[in-house]
Amino acid sequence: MSQMSFGDSEYASKRKRTRRETFLAEMEQIIPWTILLNLIEPVYPKAGNGRPPYPLKAMLKVHLMQNWFGLSDPAMEEALYEIASMRQFAGFSLTKPIPDETTILNFRRLLETFELAPEILARVNGYLSRKGLLLKRGTIVDATIISAPSSTKNAEGERDPEMHQTKKGEQWYFGMKAHIGVDVDSGLVHTVTTTAANEADVTEAEYLLHGKEQVVYADAGYSGADKSAARKGLEWKIARKRGSVKAMPEGREKLVIEQAEKQKASIRAMGEHPFRVVKRQFGYVMVRFKGLAKNTAQVVTLFALSNLWMARKRLLAMTGKLRPQVAC
Repeated sequence: MSQMSFGDSEYASKRKRTRRETFLAEMEQIIPWTILLNLIEPVYPKAGNGRPPYPLKAMLKVHLMQNWFGLSDPAMEEALYEIASMRQFAGFSLTKPIPDETTILNFRRLLETFELAPEILARVNGYLSRKGLLLKRGTIVDATIISAPSSTKNAEGERDPEMHQTKKGEQWYFGMKAHIGVDVDSGLVHTVTTTAANEADVTEAEYLLHGKEQVVYADAGYSGADKSAARKGLEWKIARKRGSVKAMPEGREKLVIEQAEKQKASIRAMGEHPFRVVKRQFGYVMVRFKGLAKNTAQVVTLFALSNLWMARKRLLAMTGKLRPQVAC
């Protein structure tokens, strides 16, 4: 074990446990480390080729903390120096070198280059399926807009050409869309795609299905999704447009339809939970990078992490280490 610095020793002796510490302790227990390390290890730099690399597990933990806490590469480096709980979670000490922002950047680019984010989601979901937490009998499809900087005050003097603007209600947005397929039984995300913000939700519908579901729930933005030959044979429960329901004459038929729409909406609401975790819990409300590819890698990783966060109480219960719910 490496020698602790005075600061780390003083931190270890304190009594109060912060919410961040509790969050990191829970994540330490529920993340399938071996599964993820086995995925990355074949492409991770080996010792003997230049400067010895940092331990893979430590760099993976740094990468995950970047996503959980919404930190840039420079901010992540500073956090490792300044925040003892984050430094200890990654296994670093002030008495030994800590990864600089370039090393942190290179690790992220390694995952992007080998397109490992989708496989991270797939392996996390495989792990959750084996735990009986992801059933895939039905799917909720939904989408959300992730804003991008609209300013042209940058080196290129232009906005990101892969991002576009769209109007939602009476407001205009500029950025990208994250489209998800959510398991009806668990509320966990099984599929993620991204597009520019102006892409219609319905065009992504078939890419959000895993092929084994029996029923699909969607809002009115997916009207017509059931007409595609590739999507037939499924039971589609698409919301009616509000205007069409309001225009119906008062009577029993309208009441029955309103009750059916309310029931469908209550199920679709489960599809909003992953968005809440990503945007509110992890603070991801604006894209960090330029172009869809890099942002897609981060979005997919965030939904993999949101699955683990939403399933954490059940996973901790399986280990007998259930703690009260906390926020990071």
